[in-house]
Amino acid sequence: MEWLGGVLDAEGYEVGRQILQRGVAAIYLIAFISAINQFPALLGENGLLPAPRFIERAGKRAGPTFFRWRYSDRLLLAVCWIGVGVAALLVIGIPQSGPPWLPMLAFLTLWALYLSVVNIGQVFYGFGWESLLLEAGFLVAFLGSNEVAPPFLVLLVIRWLVFRLEFGAGMIKMRGDRSWRDLTALYYHHETQPMPNPASRFFHLLPKPLHKAEVAGNHFTQLVVPFFLFAPQPVAGWAAVIIIVTQAWLVISGNFAWLNWITIVLAFGAVPDSFYETLGLTIAPAYSTTPVWFAAVVVLVTALIVWLSRQPLLNLFAKRQLMNASFNRFHLVNAYGAFGSVTKVRYEVIIEGTADDGAPGSRWEEYEFKGKPGDPSRMPRQYAPYHLRLDWLMWFLALGSDGGWFTPLLVKLLQADPKILKLLRYDPFNGERPRYVRARMFRYRFSTREEKRANGLWWMREEAGTLVEPVSLRAVQRR
Repeated sequence: MEWLGGVLDAEGYEVGRQILQRGVAAIYLIAFISAINQFPALLGENGLLPAPRFIERAGKRAGPTFFRWRYSDRLLLAVCWIGVGVAALLVIGIPQSGPPWLPMLAFLTLWALYLSVVNIGQVFYGFGWESLLLEAGFLVAFLGSNEVAPPFLVLLVIRWLVFRLEFGAGMIKMRGDRSWRDLTALYYHHETQPMPNPASRFFHLLPKPLHKAEVAGNHFTQLVVPFFLFAPQPVAGWAAVIIIVTQAWLVISGNFAWLNWITIVLAFGAVPDSFYETLGLTIAPAYSTTPVWFAAVVVLVTALIVWLSRQPLLNLFAKRQLMNASFNRFHLVNAYGAFGSVTKVRYEVIIEGTADDGAPGSRWEEYEFKGKPGDPSRMPRQYAPYHLRLDWLMWFLALGSDGGWFTPLLVKLLQADPKILKLLRYDPFNGERPRYVRARMFRYRFSTREEKRANGLWWMREEAGTLVEPVSLRAVQRR
């Protein structure tokens, strides 16, 4: 069976394997910490959308999860802390120093634990990068340990994942919005994206011809470059470098949780060691013979991925292309894509409370969120790759999508619920209960350079209506 190892082994990708394993593990670490900090308040026993009710209602339709038989916040936190511990060991590289089955077991543990969380996460976990993290964790599990050469077939299916990520995103843009086709999408996108970062205003104010050049470059990177990931080296490596640079540009210009970060990590799987050697690095790992059982597992997993790729492949070329869709309960070989349509105007929902009687003349105070725009004088913050789930859902709310969580949020604010208040940047009532809350709509835009110099504001806003009239705790609970 020595010939089998020779076919499967890819001895020139040791650096790529280290980046893949440690990078994906680092993102799992962030994802589990995010769940520890946010899941109980949003989805816990007394959350906005309580997981126990969802599990009871959905049953087997929820998908595989350790919580099907019993959910408690304490159990959720135990699962997440185990995930944090395993992910931290992988970031350090301890399991990778053992036999091939050890990192395999560690990554499959992360995958199973996080799958259990995602499948009961409802709308708060309905983002494409949740499936992306699950798929990436499953594939990276079969990269082996430092004892054996990286399996070429696994590197190949990781390239297939990057291809679906990039090409799927490119196709959904071309099909979804004229502004991508006429190269004007970035006239709006940096200003209207879900959660701008400190540099977003700078990018928004760039000259329009440069915006058009950016969109053209994006189309080239997403619609042409991915095909070269399957070319011989060094072409595949340079294709990966172009993707990495483009994704780094997106990291600098916005907060998209770990979407861009994990894409960068995955793309490194196509960069050969020879690229690093040209920089003067010496890479000479000593491998043992690949065990037959491990080679057989790699072949079987590759066959499974090929079989599950049928629907995602057809979806890439379908007239009604699905974006961020899973075709199986295990979130393997998914369809990806982002911003098939670009929002042209930014609206924000601003929640206010008052300790007065709610009548005209009452003093209303704004609740401030950590990431989403609120106070016009406040500079947008950098949070990615950490995911602020409530802030993201507030962006969708302004677009008209509720999901059943907003009224419970108002109830929690009227109750001064400490878990929910911890998710906010500023509580104007210092933990005390307001008598009334309301929600108003504002139109936001970035200030021009002249406006910023004159008044120091990052945002200019004007009122655009009322989403929820002043309401008391008793009134909102009757709804």
